[in-house]
Amino acid sequence: MSPIVLLSFLIGYFAVLIGISYYTSKGASDNSSFFIANRNSKWYFVAFGMIGTALSGVTFISVPGAVSSSNFSYFQFVLGNAVGFILIAFVLLPLYYRMNLISIYTYLEKRFGYWSYKTGSMIFLVSRTIGSAFRLYLVAIVLQKFIFDAWNVPFGVTVAICLILIWIYTHKGGLKTIVITDTLQTTFLLSSVLLSIWFISRSLDMDLMQTFEAVKESSYSKMFYWEDFMGSKSHFLKYFFGGIFVTIAMTGLDQDLMQKNLSCKNIGEAQKNMLTFTVVFVAINIFFLSVGALLYMYANAKGIDVTALRTPDHLFPEIALNHLTLLPAVIFMLGLTAATFATTDSALTALTTSFCVDFLGFTKKQNHDDIKLIRTRHLVHIAFSVIMLLVILVFRVINDDSVVNAIFKAAGYTYGPLLGLFAFGMANKRAVADKLVPYICVVSPILTYVLDSNSVDWFGYAMGFELIVVNAAITFILLLVTSKPGGGVMMDALEEAEEIRLKQATH
Repeated sequence: MSPIVLLSFLIGYFAVLIGISYYTSKGASDNSSFFIANRNSKWYFVAFGMIGTALSGVTFISVPGAVSSSNFSYFQFVLGNAVGFILIAFVLLPLYYRMNLISIYTYLEKRFGYWSYKTGSMIFLVSRTIGSAFRLYLVAIVLQKFIFDAWNVPFGVTVAICLILIWIYTHKGGLKTIVITDTLQTTFLLSSVLLSIWFISRSLDMDLMQTFEAVKESSYSKMFYWEDFMGSKSHFLKYFFGGIFVTIAMTGLDQDLMQKNLSCKNIGEAQKNMLTFTVVFVAINIFFLSVGALLYMYANAKGIDVTALRTPDHLFPEIALNHLTLLPAVIFMLGLTAATFATTDSALTALTTSFCVDFLGFTKKQNHDDIKLIRTRHLVHIAFSVIMLLVILVFRVINDDSVVNAIFKAAGYTYGPLLGLFAFGMANKRAVADKLVPYICVVSPILTYVLDSNSVDWFGYAMGFELIVVNAAITFILLLVTSKPGGGVMMDALEEAEEIRLKQATH
């Protein structure tokens, strides 16, 4: 496909998003609108938009690309994700709404203290920056290869253009704008994956029923792995339980996705959002895995040398943009762009929110919609865009793996201590040594890395997605060893406030 056609499409796409931003941010550029959309979001918009945010370009490209090496075993992880989403809906969301939080890490301050609070927020800032940079990197390499290389545009400039466009349509309306733009982008994403199946099937001279049967009977469709628990990373229990805890950490303890839930009017609507989202999330991942099987079947049928590709992540764009017709190529770009930018725009908003609330104390100021604070928020938004650009450039140099593996591997190390902190706080009333918490959250990933690097030699055990559970467990144990009975003044005050709330609700 001509780079000019693709670039024209990209310009038109962002023109639509900027138009939506202008409409939704009219008269609503205050911090409350930016952070939590004035707690007035419709749950069905949030649920639908979250699909695009949670799936991202990683699911769109890396999940289909990984089918050749891991078949449909990823679905075991998706089933664990579904259980994790349900636990979030009925355990974490009630806690967040009861405490009327804007930043979910405020819980750590009320439960443990100042240093725990700052540590939890910093873990999120690092984790989300790295994760979102990985995701944007994925679409940037596609844009670079198929558009900007034609004009010798440096990769750094390509990424900068993406981030500037995202900043333009999010800097004013923030979450209020993103709830609407993500709904539109999720529509593009879902339409793209379904139409991609249709076009690839047509190219293989199959109707939908024949496609279903071909995927079902192919060697790629094996989902469940029960063999060799110790030596295999694909065993069902490792994927399933890893999926549960990765979801709790990367969604339930992540300001990005929880910020959208907290923009709903009440806990009931937020829970409806999560449950609806869970059903669609599971279904759409089946379609993505099916796309992967079809791509490899197409490559085999057309004699495409898959081994010549730099990574499996390049398979979908290679076939869509170089081997199919114009319409499938445009639809592919529509889905990829929607998936990736739906993730990046909300991430930048969440990072800005967390830093402004947790480190600059916006909500503790008497007038948190003062014009000076709004200007400060704009500067923070710009700063995180620049940081993400730098992380992507570093990742381009060091990455030698499929992006989906890189993201979940990084999450195991970065989100693990956060999972351990919240688990400890909710499991008992012991008081932690607050000043030791930052050190514990650094030591835990280091110990986890040592275990992961030597688990096969020491125990004959290959560690997979359950790495995050190990990391959280080490954090939990270290917190337990250094803690003492009694939740302290902050915990007592929290319980007293809850008792007052319950009495008021009764009367």
